[in-house]
Amino acid sequence: MRTIDKIEPFRVMQLLERAKELEAKGKKIIHMEIGEPDFHTPESVRNAAKKLLDNDQFYTPSTGAPELQKALATWYKQEYHVNIAPERILITPGTSGAFNMLYAVLIDAGESVLLPDPGYPCQRNFIRLAGGEPLNIPVGPDTRYHLDAALIDKHWQAQTRAAVVINPSNPTGTVLARESIAELAAACHTHNGYLISDEIYHGLTYGTSAACALEVDDRAIVINGFSKRWAMTGWRVGWAIVPEELIEPCRRVMQNIFIAAPTLSQYAAIEALKATDTIELMRSAYDERRQYLLSELPKLGFDIVVEPQGAFYIYANVSKLTADSKSFCWSLLEQAGVAITPGEDFGVYQSNTHLRFSYATRLDDIREGIARIAAFLNK
Repeated sequence: MRTIDKIEPFRVMQLLERAKELEAKGKKIIHMEIGEPDFHTPESVRNAAKKLLDNDQFYTPSTGAPELQKALATWYKQEYHVNIAPERILITPGTSGAFNMLYAVLIDAGESVLLPDPGYPCQRNFIRLAGGEPLNIPVGPDTRYHLDAALIDKHWQAQTRAAVVINPSNPTGTVLARESIAELAAACHTHNGYLISDEIYHGLTYGTSAACALEVDDRAIVINGFSKRWAMTGWRVGWAIVPEELIEPCRRVMQNIFIAAPTLSQYAAIEALKATDTIELMRSAYDERRQYLLSELPKLGFDIVVEPQGAFYIYANVSKLTADSKSFCWSLLEQAGVAITPGEDFGVYQSNTHLRFSYATRLDDIREGIARIAAFLNK
């Protein structure tokens, strides 16, 4: 089989495309399917970008603008109390660019990476594009939908190179405790592999905080970016923090596959690191929406087994309502104008009886969406 034939579609985007078609015909759609912040990029970032437009936008070094690398190193010291050499922070075109770079370096043909199932769907395809094999490990409420050390020991193979943790999780919004991250890192080291920590939803937690993997393991590989916490999805700036031995091979890949992240976005991102007040306003609004859905969804038959404490997602069991969450989601879109994501996007394990709500949309729209779902169920 050719590599491209192994690449699965990003199904939520298919659902979004249909939602856009319905909107073009005049139908109002309540969007609770995609994970894109509904807030504006902080004004200070936009103003910085306007000033930067007067400058030439030449390439930065492939590994990133040194000023942004240094600013992030300072931010990690303030945020997590860890000392990171700026040259270990590699600036990429979004976190997707970071993962593609990383797997190109880590994986040879036939090697594998352990992933949680359910988990972020593009991870599987990033690994396949690098010639590797994603090993999707079923996870459930007993481990808060994360891999744990026992699962790593059980499923690690001779050709496995790394294990991925998404913390807070997409699609479940669950947060991994610091002690659990330390156990995961130790298990990966036992097998001479790497722990890869996807931390794109850090800063968006409620009643708790998410530990950085570098707090417990200096050799962890951390991926993060500006798209979620700073509402900068279209700016396409992410980063990877890698051990020293991976800097040079990563540099070679970066030089060849994307030259450098967008110059304008990199320098605007420096300003984003200072936008703490704006970030707190967004986080507070997300929490209000989260609490509303946690209150209302169970009344309609959606079972939330583990309360989400991060990101802007709720992963619900819908076995009381349907045995086919995909058909349920498409019918809900066509008949009620509410878009939510079926479980099949996130893996295979119990996907037919689960779906994901995104609350990255206005609370008034969420309230209307709940009313529409109630009417749909009462037909």
